[in-house]
Amino acid sequence: MDNGKVVYGPVPITHGRKGYATPPGSFKVTFKNKNHRSSIFNNAPMPYSVFFNGGIAFHQGSLREKSHGCIHLSMAAAQKYFGALSVGDVVEVVR
Repeated sequence: MDNGKVVYGPVPITHGRKGYATPPGSFKVTFKNKNHRSSIFNNAPMPYSVFFNGGIAFHQGSLREKSHGCIHLSMAAAQKYFGALSVGDVVEVVR
């Protein structure tokens, strides 16, 4: 969104599976890492990660399998959001 208008999206996603719910709410981007790897889940790749709630991020990932709490995006969407968002920007997770 830019000045209250949607400028990109909606896009397909997957979210947290049972037992790993993606928390809804408004959050601020805390950090970004283009080539992040999970320190919790077997060094799994998390390209174009934008973290917004502790270890929860949105990043490029499977659109067929649910996550461990993160929001999976297509490569194109992950790159777009990674490039457009800065630390401190507000993101909203809705159900």
